[in-house]
Amino acid sequence: MAENGKHVILYVDDDADYREALRAILEAEGYSMIEAPTAEDGLATFRESRPDLVIVDLMMEEIDAGTHFVKELRALGSAVPVYMLSSVGDSLTMSTDYASLGLSGVFQKPINRDHLMSVLKSRLG
Repeated sequence: MAENGKHVILYVDDDADYREALRAILEAEGYSMIEAPTAEDGLATFRESRPDLVIVDLMMEEIDAGTHFVKELRALGSAVPVYMLSSVGDSLTMSTDYASLGLSGVFQKPINRDHLMSVLKSRLG
């Protein structure tokens, strides 16, 4: 739910530098960010805080941690928009049917700030 009138975004990534960078972008744009370093922590954080949107890294501690995380979220009955963050070299490419994974879309690392903001504004208002 919106925290202090701000939309809350959960970012799950094992890379602390990426979490810090995305937090700087989101908070500068008026969003509130919560984070988790693993898919398991991400699920626990999701259950506790019910964010408005989720961004999850594809490649974390396990090769399929990101996709497993999304399946678990969907199993909880959540319809929250989920975006996968993928490095250009990852096996998940833009040709993958990400909708079948329960994803709303895919962002490429390094994340493009303008693209990110346009997606957030269209999804969250």
